[in-house]
Amino acid sequence: MTDLLLNNVRLPDGTPADVLISRGRVERVGLGLQAPAGVPQEQGGGMLLLPGLVEGHTHLDKTTWDSPWYVNQVGPALTDRIDNERAWRAASGHDAASHSRALALAFLREGTTRIRSHVDVDTEAGLRHLEGVHGTRQALAGLVEIQTVAFPQSGLLIRPGTAALLDQALAQGADVLGGLDPSAIDRDPAQSLDVLFGLAGKHGKPIDIHLHEPGDLGAFTLDLILDRTQALDMRGQVVISHAFCLGGVDARRLDGLLKRMAALDVAILTTAPPSRPVPALRACREAGVTLFGGNDGIRDTWTPYGSPDMLARAMMIGLRNDLRRDDEVQWAFDCVSVDAARACGFADYGLAPGARADLVLVAASGIAEAVAQRAPRRLVVSGGVVVARDGQLQGGLAT
Repeated sequence: MTDLLLNNVRLPDGTPADVLISRGRVERVGLGLQAPAGVPQEQGGGMLLLPGLVEGHTHLDKTTWDSPWYVNQVGPALTDRIDNERAWRAASGHDAASHSRALALAFLREGTTRIRSHVDVDTEAGLRHLEGVHGTRQALAGLVEIQTVAFPQSGLLIRPGTAALLDQALAQGADVLGGLDPSAIDRDPAQSLDVLFGLAGKHGKPIDIHLHEPGDLGAFTLDLILDRTQALDMRGQVVISHAFCLGGVDARRLDGLLKRMAALDVAILTTAPPSRPVPALRACREAGVTLFGGNDGIRDTWTPYGSPDMLARAMMIGLRNDLRRDDEVQWAFDCVSVDAARACGFADYGLAPGARADLVLVAASGIAEAVAQRAPRRLVVSGGVVVARDGQLQGGLAT
């Protein structure tokens, strides 16, 4: 059943309320609401009610979640990690379907109901990993909304045949076209971006480009991306993931890039890593640039770290950006909620009437405490259905 009445909760602004859900959507928010006959009720106990959390950038297909520990002995370079992962997945028979399902359910248990997942497409694996994640997307439809990004992790131009595979991936239901370091990996940024934007235009899909390139090199590539975004009228359809260069250029160059990004509504994804220069959340907000959050890989051949807890990721964003006041910690929460939903294009998001009823009840006095203490999720509702209670999946769901 997708009808439900939540009694005695507190909204993010502290207002006490009841929430009536009908047909999987928020119907009314207010005090003293009554449930129609036969509609189940849940007592909120005055706890904090949040909208379902949003994972803006992960790699469901890569994870070793719910598997034995992967012993990482890979070299330090980006290409070392790319080559190692491709070889390991081929040799081990790593199954993107079962692992992505396990991780997606772990996200759901922690209150995340929308996920953007980049999925490797390359000339060795073809579309196998994408097909696996699409299987998970279908199996969990109505519980977790999963966007897939067809991602050329091994490079585009440097691996002939990849463009044709990306074309097929978009035709077979990938939601977004991914890219990777057009200068540092493909060594021909103009041609690489021509191919990417050409494919996106052909299929009418948005673009999300991994840009690890540092400093002036990354800024040069970013300018080329913005040139094409403007020329092809793709305002609001481009995301730059990581954008480490924005943490390593001088103030004047940074100001110019952020102004261009704001004018073109180009958003930035950050994982807030402590080991790299990162775009500053405060500077992005002041410039009018949307910055949102994600985990990147979670427990895979690249990294042993990561957690499917978006409040923990919001805490990392807050720490990395020196956010201390409660109103500033709210900015970090926005990165894994409303800002991530807007940047990724997840529709009908929030707590207002008409929104999809994806709700999380947490034991916290307010958002700042929820983020800083990674407050326990007491209840998770997806599309009006109770899917997790006190950290345990409900209704026969299993990892």
